[in-house]
Amino acid sequence: MVKILLKSTGRRYKPFGSTTFKKEAAAGVEPDACFYIENYQLMIGRRRIEPNDPAPDLAIEADVTSKTTIDAYKAIGVPEVWIYNGKTLTIHLLQNNNYIKSDTSPTFPNIAITQIIPTIVERSWQVGHFQALEEFETMIGI
Repeated sequence: MVKILLKSTGRRYKPFGSTTFKKEAAAGVEPDACFYIENYQLMIGRRRIEPNDPAPDLAIEADVTSKTTIDAYKAIGVPEVWIYNGKTLTIHLLQNNNYIKSDTSPTFPNIAITQIIPTIVERSWQVGHFQALEEFETMIGI
């Protein structure tokens, strides 16, 4: 869905999927998906993350079996983290080295992400992934 949203807004990106990020003397984190948007050009051609690479702009955790602590992302400095718990989507924004919850995504400021994403995920259980994504594209005007 993020790829569809980025395409619909005409922005280029580099996805890194589920990648482990570590900083020296800090615990590592492994989001279920992550995206470089502002720094995508730096990451083109990369197959792995190097220690001095910037943090991804957006990380996504699907916390169905384990509970991710948002503080684990502070050491990495990911500006925006989405956590989906199987029912709701929470957006966390890094501000002054602390995460705050937000109702909107600065990456997609004009889209009701916290309502749309859970609805489409639930819809995919009812009609299948392909049809749910088609409906999503129609919903956002692609």
